[in-house]
Amino acid sequence: VTQPYKPSTWSEIPEWAKDKEGHWALAYTGSIAFISNNNLVENPPKSWSDLLNGDYKVSLGDVGSAAQANNAVLAAAFANGGDETNLQPAIEFFAKLAQKGNLSLTDPSAANIEKGEVEVAVLWDFNALNNRDKFGRDRFSVNIPQDGSVISGYTTIINKFAKNPNAAKLAREFIFSDKGQVNLAAGYARPIRTNVELPQAVQDKLLPNEQYQNVHPVKDFAAWEKSARKLPRQWQENVLIHVK
Repeated sequence: VTQPYKPSTWSEIPEWAKDKEGHWALAYTGSIAFISNNNLVENPPKSWSDLLNGDYKVSLGDVGSAAQANNAVLAAAFANGGDETNLQPAIEFFAKLAQKGNLSLTDPSAANIEKGEVEVAVLWDFNALNNRDKFGRDRFSVNIPQDGSVISGYTTIINKFAKNPNAAKLAREFIFSDKGQVNLAAGYARPIRTNVELPQAVQDKLLPNEQYQNVHPVKDFAAWEKSARKLPRQWQENVLIHVK
């Protein structure tokens, strides 16, 4: 149902982020991050080990159904020796967090974050940064977990049966152009083309590149889909039973 098209900047898109024939390509990325309320958390966490050793409540959202929450679990797996084929290290990590009484079931929605009902939330970096700037840079800190995270993104596809396929190809061309990539960055999304020069005002919205040295893409999508299907039951049986 899709048709291929490679924009003129195709060679600048990482191999992991595109179909070799041009059927799909990630336009921008998101990485799992922590957002901390500085009024409630004295030392904002910068790693998963910080979460486990801290004395603050951590909110993930609806693990098992929400993609953001599922990727938070995957990020914890990467940080603790697992991957998309093996989420057990993450399950054990969150079970320990729950046993300590530090796993919160409060939804990390923008409204709850603004009201101060969330101490630390695990979100996509673009959501976390948007909340930080919306509710106050002094109130909130955002960090990518330095012991490991997951990087993913959003893709474009072109309908094989589109009435105006060339218009769709032009849209993809723009999205992957310098101007299109800067436009995405202005909305807190990290451009997939890392060689695009961002205006300083846009760059200031994002986290420094050095925070992203230990982020991992999914390499086996079939395995991740299989693991994600098992996650609701694993979470219920091994993590939620310990929530205090």
